[in-house]
Amino acid sequence: MLILAGLGNPGPKHTRQRHNIGFMAADEIIRRYNLILRQSRHHSYLAEGTILGEKILLLKPKTFM
Repeated sequence: MLILAGLGNPGPKHTRQRHNIGFMAADEIIRRYNLILRQSRHHSYLAEGTILGEKILLLKPKTFM
């Protein structure tokens, strides 16, 4: 199992800033591998799935860095 964390700052004001490259990478992985993003109870979004036979947990925190 792999755990990936895409780091960035939440909100539309910060969407395209260079500090959000982790969010952008996470969004691309989610799109490319058809993962489903859902809200977690731990102040983050969570996507689960399988990539090339490996179970993946991908996190996007909802808190500011």
